[in-house]
This record gives sequence, structure tokens and C-alpha cells, in this order.
Amino acid sequence: TFGPTYAQMKQATSDGLDATISLLFESQPLPADPIYYNFEDDPNIANGETWVNEPTNFTISGLNGGRKRSLQAWSFKAIRESGMNIREKMLLFWHNHFVVADTNDSRFQHRYMTLLRENALGNFKELVELITVDPSMLQYLNGTQNSKNAPNENYSRELLELFTIGKGDAVGSGDYTNYTEDDVVQIARALTGWRHFDIDNLTQVQAGYNPNRHDTDDKQLSHRFNDVIITNGDENEYKNVIDIIFQKDEVARFISRKLYRWFVHFDINSEVEANIIEPMAQMLIGDNYDVQATLMALLSSEHFYDMSIRGCMITHPIDYLFKMVNTFELELNQDILQEYNILKRLYTAMIPLQMIIYAPPTVAGWKAYYQAPQFYKIWINAVTLPVRMNYSDELSDGYNVSGFQVKLNVLNFVASLDNPADPDDLITEIASILFAQPLDQEQVDSLKASHGITNPEWQDEYLDYSTGNVSLEPAIDNKLKGLVKTMLKMPEVYLM
Repeated sequence: TFGPTYAQMKQATSDGLDATISLLFESQPLPADPIYYNFEDDPNIANGETWVNEPTNFTISGLNGGRKRSLQAWSFKAIRESGMNIREKMLLFWHNHFVVADTNDSRFQHRYMTLLRENALGNFKELVELITVDPSMLQYLNGTQNSKNAPNENYSRELLELFTIGKGDAVGSGDYTNYTEDDVVQIARALTGWRHFDIDNLTQVQAGYNPNRHDTDDKQLSHRFNDVIITNGDENEYKNVIDIIFQKDEVARFISRKLYRWFVHFDINSEVEANIIEPMAQMLIGDNYDVQATLMALLSSEHFYDMSIRGCMITHPIDYLFKMVNTFELELNQDILQEYNILKRLYTAMIPLQMIIYAPPTVAGWKAYYQAPQFYKIWINAVTLPVRMNYSDELSDGYNVSGFQVKLNVLNFVASLDNPADPDDLITEIASILFAQPLDQEQVDSLKASHGITNPEWQDEYLDYSTGNVSLEPAIDNKLKGLVKTMLKMPEVYLM
């Protein structure tokens, strides 16, 4: 999940593994549609109302910008409210897998995200079919320009290389383990005829098939696909293509590796390949590519809880942010327009940290999940580390957004702990919530001394405050804020 609270951690511990896994995968209703929160020039929609079914009039200055800001805040609102459920984490996984970016109309992005959310734990093959004719994807990878007279290979290439089966090793000129360059050409021909409609005057973003633009001739695939011939299937021919691709077991291995890197570790060695990836792939194949059971099995496995891989991942920026926002139960303005305003501010904080929803850097997604040998280490560099440290300080100290103080409530957080009056228990318990591995006693002692949280003074002071001496609140708050600020900048906080 994104930033579980201490109460949720305790609930999981109490419920046990099976019940917790079941809870994580419970079906949830879709979030309410995004609304305008700071744009007043749309003649048809007021602030507080949704725009997703209204045409985008580009003659109105700033209209699509207002919608983009709304969409960005909406995405963070869904993460903040996701609770003990894996769907939003899987939504981000699919967004990184089926990359769509540079989309000018926010309704396209809303439809695309809704598609991923509806199918986040569904059938991988069906999702490939849906994304192939999604208006955002047709626009992003030039499917809308793909016609019998001018075939465009952008989508067919990524369908093979990034979305389903992967290249494999090069074994000859234009020949890889899993497909050939000529397969890219032939599949591009098979995918012709689809485009998104003119968006200016439509209330619904749509895609459509034009038979006059479709190549009806036979397409000969290579020995990599058993020399199969794709015959004309008109508007269903793209499904026939996907059927052919999914007959190859390597598709299941390919997506299993991506799930493993997202949830477990980048290092897929021969032992992991044989004992984890291959069983995942066979389970996927046996379930006709339904994802949920395979993912549940991975998260329930002994391997997932092995101490050797606990804390092996550097948190990506959104995980890092919501470790503070959700774990500390950051209070937001109850007015929904102001809530959106704050959430947009949180979204903007991700830009210098180099992880922006709706704007992955390349069609391959974020480099941390494919760029060897660095992988997750890419998230921490000379630019992003100071930004992370400064932002945790900013949230700890608090900042003003339209008259509302956005600030981690350290006093409430500490009050939820089991024994905050004992300095050792206080620090080790905070560490158990924020860190993947426990602190050693030397670290605990250093934190106590650095922030004036030592016995017996701290115990007497905190007990006095907790039983009603409000005059001690500023001093208690100041010490705890300093402690939390330090812990939020320790190397351990960036690991999961």
C-alpha cells in the first residue's frame, strides 16, 4: 500500500497473513470523478463539478490547464484514500508498464487511468487488448496515424518489446529470441485502421475503426511465431494479433519479472528465475493470465518475507511522500476545493524528485525498473536527495496553503504509540513504523542524546503532558518534531 498507518500495521499483524492478503485485494468502488477546484472560466462547469464528460474547448484560455491540475490532485486523492488496498499501487505499476504521456486533452488521461484502475487486478491479456485501442495510446504511439497506405510501427514495436513478450537476446540481424524486425512490420499492418475521433465537439473521448484505412492483405509472421499467417480480421484483427502473441509462454515470464521488480527486488538471478519467476509464469498461464491469484501467491510466499531482501528497494518518490502523508495521517482542509489545492501542491513536490504521474520520462517508464545496473539507486542522486530532505523538513515544520497549515501532527502520531514515555521504546517503535530494518542501540542512544529525550527527564515530562499539563506541549512538540525530522532524513527511511 502507500504509507500504511500504525493502526493498519497492527491490524495486519493481528489479522494474520491470509486475512490481510484478502483485505488488500478486496474490490473497491471507483473514486469519484475529478472536479474543477480553481478554474472559473468554463461556461458550462463550475468549481466543485466534474468536467470529464464535457468537451475540451481549447479556445478558452487555461481550460485544459485547469483540468490537468484537477486530474493531478485527483490522482493523489485516490492514493491518499486507498487505505488497506493494493489497487492504487497496481494502477501505478500499469501506468509504468503501459506508458502514456504527452496527451493534450485531460479527458484522454482520465479515461486511460480509469481503464487501468478498472483492470488493475484483472486479466493481463484483456488489458493489452483494451490498451491497444485506448484513445490515449492511439495518440501517444501513433496508432491513429497507422493506415494501410502509411503503416506506423511505433505501437507494434512497443507491443512486443515493452508490453508483452520482450526482445530477448539478439541472435542475428533483425532477429531476437522472441520476435524479428519483420514481425514488427507485419503486426503494424495488422493494427491499421484504428484512430481516436475528433475530440473538440464530443462529450465522450472515443476510439473507432475505419475499414478504409485497414490493410486487408495477409501478414506473414516469422519463425518466432511459427510462421503463422494473419488473415484479415477487420476490427477484430488486433485481437487476433494479441492471441498469437499470448500463445508464447515467454509473455508470462516477461510480466512476472516486471511484477517481481516492482514489488520485491531488481536482482533476478538464476535461482529467482527458476524458483519464483517460472512458477509465477506457470500460474499466470494456468489462470489464462488473470493477475490476482499470481500476485497474491507472490505476496504470500516465504521468499517475499526473506530478511535478505527486506529493505532492498529504495522507495520511489511517491512511496516516500505517502510514507509521511498517510503514515502520519496528514490532515487536509475539509473543504474539497482546498483539499484539491493541497493535493496539487503535494503532486508538484514530485517534479524535482523525477517521478511525475502522467509524464513518465520515456515509453519504457521510469528507469529505476529497467536500467541496469543501477535500478532503484536511480531515485537517489545529488539532485534528488537534498530535495527529499528539504521536503521532509518542510512537512515537519508546516507550510501555509491558502490559509491552511499543512503539517505533520507529530504529537498525535506519538500519542498512538504503545509506550511513548520511554525513550528507547519511543524511538524503536517509530523506527519499526518508518524503517524496514530495526535500529541498533547505538543509533537509538544517539537520537536520544541529540534531541534531549533521555530518562528520567523525558518520562516525567511526557507523562505530565499526557495527563493534562498543556503548558508542556510546545517543549514536547519541539523535541518530537526534531526527532522525527532527523529520522525522516536517515538513510533507512528511504528503504523498503
